[in-house]
Amino acid sequence: MNYLRAVKLKKQPPKNSYLAGLPVVESLKKAGELTFDKPVTFLIGENGSGKSTLLEAVAVAMGFNPEGGSKDFSFSTSDTHSPLYSMLTCVKSVRLMSDGFFLRAESFYNAASYIDDTAASNGYIRYGGKSFHRQSHGESFLALAENRFGPGGLYILDEPEAALSPTRLMSLMVIIHRLARQGSQFIIATHSPILMTLPGSRIIQLTDEGFENVSYRQTEHFIITKEFMNNPQKMLDFLFK
Repeated sequence: MNYLRAVKLKKQPPKNSYLAGLPVVESLKKAGELTFDKPVTFLIGENGSGKSTLLEAVAVAMGFNPEGGSKDFSFSTSDTHSPLYSMLTCVKSVRLMSDGFFLRAESFYNAASYIDDTAASNGYIRYGGKSFHRQSHGESFLALAENRFGPGGLYILDEPEAALSPTRLMSLMVIIHRLARQGSQFIIATHSPILMTLPGSRIIQLTDEGFENVSYRQTEHFIITKEFMNNPQKMLDFLFK
């Protein structure tokens, strides 16, 4: 049973708010709710569809720091998160999560700095024993997943592939799959056709028509990447003719 079963709009954004025009908000209106019925849910969609805005709102509504981290992270470098979280109702199960983390690629530097300020004194025990600022971006992402994520938690990830090579991305997939089998729930916004192949996951695509459950082979991400890799010269000739 997932910790977070669904999210609903409890009130509409003001008509003069940019949120009112976001496709994801329109999709929530049409669908009534967005359900999470698998241990791993991927949210996909074109840039500007609002998937990261929704992910941030869900994370904040669930008690996580807007810039990333666990529920006990209390830093703020810039108060820029949207008010969408206050318009959501989170439908939770009776299960209590034992852990959790909100990872967003764009503000991970700030989260890593907060970890330096609070965890250095105990030797970064929960983070692999080393400052993230002393590792590459990709190394620190993977170290976080390997050392900080655990069984029985809720993990909300915004484009985790941003810092990872294909090999490291597959390492992250192994971690996610193992933790999902150990009772953890993941909600992930992504553009990665590799990540979307994770067994047992649900892919929810944001379209002009609303939310749509799709297989990874049906996604534009997979189709375009496959076409490009099958015949890169043809695609390059088309792009640069």
